[in-house]
Amino acid sequence: MVRSAAVVDDGVMTQHNQSRLVRPRSGRMVAGVAAAIARQLGVDVTLVRLAFVVSLFFGGLGVLVYLAAWLLIPEEGQERSTAERIVGG
Repeated sequence: MVRSAAVVDDGVMTQHNQSRLVRPRSGRMVAGVAAAIARQLGVDVTLVRLAFVVSLFFGGLGVLVYLAAWLLIPEEGQERSTAERIVGG
């Protein structure tokens, strides 16, 4: 299934057609995790970033989720995630 979503990255509305979750190379602040989630859900990246920040006040679970997503979500243009490259060699 291919999704089509209009997403705002850094104030610019763009059209994305994606079937899998990938971390974009543009429109990212750290590793692109929030931008990837926002694209997949079709929401503004600011909302996802805000959710990560708010989660810091509730035990810091957001930091662990962010780090796990950084390892598990492949970067745009890559076939495998960082975790797959580390484990698979």
